[in-house]
Amino acid sequence: MNGNEILRIVDAIHRDKAIDSEVVFEGIEQAILSAARKHFSEEEKLEVRIDRETGQPALICDGATLDPDLLGDLLGRISAQTAKQVMIQKIREAERDTLYEEYLELRSQQVSGQVTRVDRGTVIVSLGKIEAILPRSEQIRKENYRTGDRVRAIVLDVRKAGSRVRVILSRTHPDFVRRLFEVEIPEVNDQIIEVRSIAREAGNRSKVAVSCSDTSIDCVGACVGVRGARIRGIVEELAGERIDIVRWNDSLSILVPNAMQPAEVEDVILCQMLGKVIVLVREDQLSLAIGKFGQNVRLASKLVGWDINVMTQALLDQQLDKSIEAFCVAPGVTPELAENLVSQGFFSFDDLSVIEPDQLVEMSGLSAADCDRIIEYADVESARLEVEERIAADQRKHATNQVSTSALKKPLVQLEIESVAAGGDAGDESAAAKEMDDADVVIEDSLVSQPDLTAPQEGSVSSGAGDDLPAGVEEI
Repeated sequence: MNGNEILRIVDAIHRDKAIDSEVVFEGIEQAILSAARKHFSEEEKLEVRIDRETGQPALICDGATLDPDLLGDLLGRISAQTAKQVMIQKIREAERDTLYEEYLELRSQQVSGQVTRVDRGTVIVSLGKIEAILPRSEQIRKENYRTGDRVRAIVLDVRKAGSRVRVILSRTHPDFVRRLFEVEIPEVNDQIIEVRSIAREAGNRSKVAVSCSDTSIDCVGACVGVRGARIRGIVEELAGERIDIVRWNDSLSILVPNAMQPAEVEDVILCQMLGKVIVLVREDQLSLAIGKFGQNVRLASKLVGWDINVMTQALLDQQLDKSIEAFCVAPGVTPELAENLVSQGFFSFDDLSVIEPDQLVEMSGLSAADCDRIIEYADVESARLEVEERIAADQRKHATNQVSTSALKKPLVQLEIESVAAGGDAGDESAAAKEMDDADVVIEDSLVSQPDLTAPQEGSVSSGAGDDLPAGVEEI
C-alpha cells in the first residue's frame, strides 16, 4: 500500500471537508483494521498504525509487525468495500462533529440565510454548509416567508441528530434584539454603550435598558439616532415592533421609574424580603402605567427582574388597612407586628406563608415556636382563600353561561306566540306573551346581577398581564 497515496487522500479530505488530519488518519486506520479482521481469527489481537510522516501503514498481529507487502496482499484479497464503508462512515461522523462544534460556537449569535422551503409553517433556511430550521414558535407572528427570502436570526440551539446536525434558529428571542443593536449601532458594537437588559414580547413591544460609562455620551439618544435613523432599521427588521429605550441605573429606585415610562411614577416602595416593588402613580396615570392587558408593567418587571405592583396612594392605604385587620386575626400577631409586616410589603397570607422563620423571629421578637404557628396559620389561610377564589370564579363562569342560555330561549317563545296567533286563540296568545315577558325579566335580572367582566378592575395590578401595539419607536 502506497504511503504517498494515503497522505494525498488525507490532505484532500482535510482541505475539502475541513476535517482535522488526525481524525482522517484514525478513520483510515479503523477502515484497514475492519477489512483485515475478515482474514484473521477473533483470538488474534490486531492493530493498525499509519506513520504520520510517510503515510506507510503497519499491521500488528499479537505484537508482531507484518510485512508491508503481505499487508497489501491481504487487503487486496479481502473485500475493499468494507474498508470503503467504514471510511465513509468515519468521514461523515467527523464532518458532523466539525459542523456541530462550528455552530455550537455561534449559539446566540446572528446568522443570515436564504429560505429554501416552508413546510407546514416551519421555515427551512440554508446557511451555506447546512440547512437550519426556523420553527413557527420562533417566528414573529406578523411575518410570512416565501422561498428565496433572506432571513436574519440567531442560533438558538444546536443538536446532533444521527449523522446530521440540526440547527434551530429564532427571531423571537431577546438576544436577537441585542444582536441587531450591535449591527445597527456602532457604539454598542464597540462596547462604548452596553445593553444591560432586554424585555421582549416578540412582534408587539420591547424594552431595552442601556448604559454608558462615558457620562458625556447620551446612550439613549445614540441608540435612537437623529430622527430615529438608527433604530428605524431595527424596527423594520422586527416587523414594526415597538422599542422603548430606557436608561439603566443600578439603583432600583431610579431604574423602576425609567422602566415604567411613559407613565409618570410618584413613588417606589421596595419590598426586599419578597423581591417585589410597589409603584405608586396618580389616578390619571394608572391605565398608562399598566398598559393594555398589562403589557407595560409586565415588560418593566422583566426588565428590572423584580415583580412590580402598580397602585394609587388611596388604593395602597386601603390595602394597608385591610391587611392589618386580616393579620391581627392570626394567633400571636399583635397590631404592631401586623403594621411592621405590612410595611415590609406583606399584604396577604400568601405573602406571609413564604417568610423565613428566622426573619419573622427577628421582626417580631417572638419565639421560634410562635413564629412557626403564625406561618402555619398563614399557609392554611392562603390555601383556603385560594380555594374560595377558585369556587367564586367557577360560579361567575357558570352564571355567565346561564345568561347566554337564557338569551337563546327568547326566539323560541316568539315562534310559539306567532304560531298561536295564527290559530286565532287570543287567550293562548296572551299567555304566550306573558311567558315571553317573564323570560325577558329573567334575562334582564341576570344581566344586571352580573359584573362587567370586561371592565378594568380598580385595584393593584401586578406585572402579569399585555399592552398596546402601536408601531414605531419611543425614546425614553
